[in-house]
Amino acid sequence: MTDTTTRRNEAHVQLGRDLVAAAYLEGDFVLSSGQRSRYYFDKYLFETKPDILRRLAAELAALVPSGTDRICGTELGAVALATALSLETSLPFVIARKGAKEYSTERLIEGILEPGDRVIVVEDIITSGTQAIRAAERVVAAGGNVVGILAVVDREEGGPAAIAAAGFALTTLFDRTGLGV
Repeated sequence: MTDTTTRRNEAHVQLGRDLVAAAYLEGDFVLSSGQRSRYYFDKYLFETKPDILRRLAAELAALVPSGTDRICGTELGAVALATALSLETSLPFVIARKGAKEYSTERLIEGILEPGDRVIVVEDIITSGTQAIRAAERVVAAGGNVVGILAVVDREEGGPAAIAAAGFALTTLFDRTGLGV
């Protein structure tokens, strides 16, 4: 292993530690999937910290497939990630809305998505995979080609299998076990 690879691995491990320190909570939580959990990763506690967000964007950027035209972040949770990744890669981004606005436009994709654009969907935490799948399906419905889904944390609760069953590839930076929680 080269010194550069070792430093990169050490930086990844430290990022994981910082992520847990900033955003891992224990208690009784109801997740967006409706499931109850004894722990929660509060995405807003890590996505609002510039130092962590910047390092996440750098690591995610290394995973963006060549030839990608656009980034897609899910409303509202992954918008900060999509923005940071856009700044890191100089790729434009769009936002997949959870539902159409009742005013103005009725778009489910905000921003410019050209037919045939190769899009990487960015998500924060994967539990059931439902939000990532919906975002990817909205990109496809709008004419885009989803080249993959990138996520920060996999809670290891079936999300990757559901995403694969929906026909999309998932890559995550961290999983619950690797984070030691």
